[in-house]
Amino acid sequence: MPSRYKTLLLFGPPGVGKGTQGKLLGRIPGLRHLATGDMFRSLDPASELGRKFHEVSSRGELVPDELTIACWQKHVCGLVSGGGYAPSRDILILDGIPRSVAQAKAMDEHIDVLKVIHLRCQNLDEMIARMKRRAKMERRSDDADESVIRRRFAVYERETAPVLDFYDASLVREVDAIGSPAEVLRNILNVIVPVYNESFGNPLSEPTEHSEKKEAIQGQAKG
Repeated sequence: MPSRYKTLLLFGPPGVGKGTQGKLLGRIPGLRHLATGDMFRSLDPASELGRKFHEVSSRGELVPDELTIACWQKHVCGLVSGGGYAPSRDILILDGIPRSVAQAKAMDEHIDVLKVIHLRCQNLDEMIARMKRRAKMERRSDDADESVIRRRFAVYERETAPVLDFYDASLVREVDAIGSPAEVLRNILNVIVPVYNESFGNPLSEPTEHSEKKEAIQGQAKG
């Protein structure tokens, strides 16, 4: 098992579409999407960690760094032991972590960041509208209150946006998040296809497996 997980980071403010794009990318062989929001929401609400998450998310605040990292490590180990993620052949797509510079520093020994996909949307009202629609569709109480949503954006600007400066500028690629999910996905794939192919080595050394994976990801990129 690699000492550091090969990782792509989906980065951007709340409502920009990280979850949608992460789920689409996660359907490609060799890419494993992990959304920390889903990870926390799957917690037993009666558990200590579940109660803590509900308490801070209802206020639009971030879960404490130490708690987030511990939960993430436990979740990844569970995926590995359960066969849902194979570090030796899969790239991990992280959505929602790291959310602070302290988290980025703490995770540096665990993840090898290949690219940071920075999804951008200049229209704050559009992102708030997206989150309200999502709250109704997915029955997510943390996205239903506009005052809480705006507080989340303020927290993002104060605590999460500086994370971009933690990584080398050559790793960060900006992608316009405005457009249909397919359009945004195509733009993301244009960035990560070279990284994906490089991570799987020489196609001549593993002709069958590599060819199938390359065709799958390039087919989506052309779409």
